[in-house]
Amino acid sequence: MHPQRINDTIIMKKSRFYLLGIFATASISVCAQTTKRVFVYSPGEHAGLHVAQFTHNGWQELGQLCSSDYGTWGAEKRMYHPSVARAADGTWRLVFQVNDSSPLFAAAYSRNLVTWRPQDYPVMSTPQCLKPVVFANDNGTFDIYYQTKTGDKRWVSASGNFRQFSKDQKSLIDQAAWTRDTATIAGKLHEGNTFDITAQELSTITSHFQQLQADARLSSERMHDDAKNSLQPHQPVTATLHVSNSEKTISDKLIGIFFEDISYAADGGLYAELIQNRDFEYNAKDRREWNATTAWHSASPIDISTQHPLSSNNPHYAVIAADTLWNEGWDGIAVEAGHKYNFSMYVLADGQKQNFTIQLIGTDGTILASSKLKTQGTDWQQYTCVLSTKKSCTKAHLAIIPQKSVRVGLDMISLFPQETFMNRPNGLRRDLAQVIADLKPKFVRFPGGCMSHGQGLDNIYHWNHTVGPLQDRKPDFNIWGYHQTRGLGFFEYFQFCEDIGAEPLPVLAAGVPCQNSAANAQGIGGQQCGIPMDQMPAYIQELLDLIEWANGDPATSKWAKLRADAGHPAPFNLKYIGIGNEDIIGTVFEERYEMICKAIRQKYPEIKICGTVGPFHAPSADYVEGWDFTKRHPELQYMVDEHYYESTGWFMHHRNYYDGYDRTMPKVYLGEYAASTNVKRPNIETALAEALYLTDVERNGDVVEMTSYAPMLAKDKHHNWDPDMIYFSNTEVRPTPAYHVQRMFSVYGGDKYVSTDIQIAPELKHRVGVSLVRHSATGRRYLKLVNALPVELTIKANGLTIPADSKTEEFSGQPTDQTLEMKQGVAGPNALTLPPYTFRVIEL
Repeated sequence: MHPQRINDTIIMKKSRFYLLGIFATASISVCAQTTKRVFVYSPGEHAGLHVAQFTHNGWQELGQLCSSDYGTWGAEKRMYHPSVARAADGTWRLVFQVNDSSPLFAAAYSRNLVTWRPQDYPVMSTPQCLKPVVFANDNGTFDIYYQTKTGDKRWVSASGNFRQFSKDQKSLIDQAAWTRDTATIAGKLHEGNTFDITAQELSTITSHFQQLQADARLSSERMHDDAKNSLQPHQPVTATLHVSNSEKTISDKLIGIFFEDISYAADGGLYAELIQNRDFEYNAKDRREWNATTAWHSASPIDISTQHPLSSNNPHYAVIAADTLWNEGWDGIAVEAGHKYNFSMYVLADGQKQNFTIQLIGTDGTILASSKLKTQGTDWQQYTCVLSTKKSCTKAHLAIIPQKSVRVGLDMISLFPQETFMNRPNGLRRDLAQVIADLKPKFVRFPGGCMSHGQGLDNIYHWNHTVGPLQDRKPDFNIWGYHQTRGLGFFEYFQFCEDIGAEPLPVLAAGVPCQNSAANAQGIGGQQCGIPMDQMPAYIQELLDLIEWANGDPATSKWAKLRADAGHPAPFNLKYIGIGNEDIIGTVFEERYEMICKAIRQKYPEIKICGTVGPFHAPSADYVEGWDFTKRHPELQYMVDEHYYESTGWFMHHRNYYDGYDRTMPKVYLGEYAASTNVKRPNIETALAEALYLTDVERNGDVVEMTSYAPMLAKDKHHNWDPDMIYFSNTEVRPTPAYHVQRMFSVYGGDKYVSTDIQIAPELKHRVGVSLVRHSATGRRYLKLVNALPVELTIKANGLTIPADSKTEEFSGQPTDQTLEMKQGVAGPNALTLPPYTFRVIEL
């Protein structure tokens, strides 16, 4: 249609639409038997889209239908001036203004008002898109009008599926198009859209909110409250366990780990480098107050140069003469008496001789270790020495002391303990890596979640920036607010997987950045329209190159040769690759994800692709759309990644979550999950809730392929997120109760699930967990028992004999306990009697 013709038509439609509002009373009286009137509106910019029902008492609020998913958390996620239209087929369309500075608006689709497809954000030609309104056309398309700050009115056409949007054009539409219905709800007048819907449609909406309320009540249950909860038993409880001979095959990779560089998990954490800002590449992108000299100190201002860099990827270096240069490390440098530390640095001497004394100095000024370096040359050259410590110190610092007044450049200043995990050069912190290895994880997902797809397009994680010589790796800022040296890169991740016997599962962006990205220079936030389509072939090739790097033949592949040159000529035998991380499953994502998957499937059909279905469980929009897309394209992915962080009550009351999953569809990877309470720390309560849930995940191990608790690591004083599985400082590693649950399910895992049924009072069943698995290679069976009740639980077993000498491992405690003592023993006559709040494993 011609735009001007559409303008005329839309005004007539708009007039008819508002006649419904004028004659609301008459309409309700005539149609009371067949239709119900609802009002769709937003009560405030942070409140999202709501719906109210007209009753004999006036308008009554029903609940929130959806909310804004645009831009950064906190600062944005706002909804202004929502406009809703209904298509002839009964489906719904929503548009709203996201802010007053971005050249886009939000657009969403719903079949029933309750479940909305993830939002798209079509970009317009103007710097602002204010007060968008949407109208349905008779031909199934939609017209969208918006205003600019200068008062211009513009028009956009949208396809029936609300995924394609035309270029915007100037419009002469009358101002009446922005006239809104009004309704008084809870004493306050609101603007919105009024609709007549069927009683069945209203029932769907009200049932949805009733279900959410019921679910919220169940999810609020806390073990912490058991003492004052009259519904909980106060006397010992008896249950009966029935064990059959029926078995089914389940995943042998059910328990793994997810490593994300969050809370200083890599630099300053698992990566054993003891020098902070060794490359002098810290900058304000990392953190506003940071610069190239952060963590470095000297009596005189430190001269930073870029004139003759060691590497184009690391252009900054320090120039010093007579003054001592010292580094504070990561909250200090922890050293142990009698240990050796490898020091290295690159020096640009410009033909002059300069000698250095390298020292580790304690907090009281004591020299803990000292060594000499002589340097001379005309270009950058690496020099090394060994520092042997005489005393231990938790907060030492490194001093580089010039012996002459000769100006030289310094870069890539490094200090590593000689004793890294598996004694690898450029290796991992031994104690922390060993605690992770003790989990016996079947796989490792890396290098991150949100960090993988990054803060905006420019911060998407590129694996090929993290391999090769350290000085040539390209550092970048971390979405969690600090710096990535990339010293812990893809080679080191793959090496670690090999060292601990775990499958590598690298996860990389699906052509879009984190949906919470800040706005770019054009004012476009969130997914920022994704990598431009003309650049997608190059990005796809980058992902294909990763597979070639990991698995290729060095004799025929330049990428495989790069791996061999790093010390690993044999292939890493990569089997899995993850594409995307809890993204908005909108059009921008789906188009790019499909392109990537098709390219990988075509060139490497043996690689198992793991997709994503967003950051929340059912019934979230991304989850629904993600699974809809997966079911339309089951050939593209082997499994999809689900994420959810929930209350202990949620985990206790949703243990049947995977019972109804279609076994013919792609598998599930529960890639991020954790139970939490208001204290946001793992304790006995959260651990038992997770153990209960995992007994049923094992039962559904034929559809759930992998699981990993998240986040795994958090350094003291640098938490980006709580709770976490392992907390650590420079000298301590503190596994939490959640860690021990993960370890027990991993160490005592199997590939066959033995059918069991436990009979107990229905109101207590969600507090008791049982799982029996068999490891077919060893023949061993493992019985897991969880008692999350405040009283002793005795289980009578039918069909199961427990030898008296069966090994056991368990923990017990109070719900609020944040530490626990693991106990090992033998079964004995009371093997099936569990104290309150206990998780026990019996090896049969």
